[in-house]
Amino acid sequence: MKTIIQIVLWIACIGLGYLIYNSVTGPIEFKKVKVERFGKVVAKLKDIRNSQEAYKTVNGNYAKDFNSLIKFIDTGSYVITQQRDSSFMEFDKAYQIDMLKEVKIIDTLGFVSVKDSLFRKDTRYKSLMDIPGAPNGEKITMNAGFVEKSGYRAPVFEAKVAKSILLSDQPKDLVSRENVQMSVEEVNGAYIQVGSMDEVSTSGNWPPIYDKKEKKQ
Repeated sequence: MKTIIQIVLWIACIGLGYLIYNSVTGPIEFKKVKVERFGKVVAKLKDIRNSQEAYKTVNGNYAKDFNSLIKFIDTGSYVITQQRDSSFMEFDKAYQIDMLKEVKIIDTLGFVSVKDSLFRKDTRYKSLMDIPGAPNGEKITMNAGFVEKSGYRAPVFEAKVAKSILLSDQPKDLVSRENVQMSVEEVNGAYIQVGSMDEVSTSGNWPPIYDKKEKKQ
């Protein structure tokens, strides 16, 4: 009986030790996984933002779906222009004399491919909608439209990924805590996103650490 009690106590000690160890190392490992996976998604969202800004430059609004955006990257072109000042003499009827008129002339110099400008020979734009490592093939959610601001109808877009998709294999308590993050050093809220459907903004909600990480690479 004494031996059985000792065995039970040893098992309990080992179990307690594991729980203590896991409570310390769990959040550390979770953060490593989180930063790596979030970094890959942030890179995707930056590509989407750059592509959407190019789309707006040419079309005056943002693409509502990935098919339209990818087709634009494949076939779209920027117009390269040059602005120069010029002047000429013109007869002024009011003063009955020739007067100098100054004008700005915009010359079209040529065209450059959107694909070459943004991605060069890289074909990663063809999978802009894919979430890296998504367990069930989930896609990035994207939308576009217009908002009224001070009497002006401004184009807007938004692309986002739920943190729960990226962290689906992680401890549920840590994921729940991550979804309510509110800190300048963290991605706040339950989504990683760029742009907004409510505000005229193309900013992302990630902290500078993800931008620094990209520059080092």
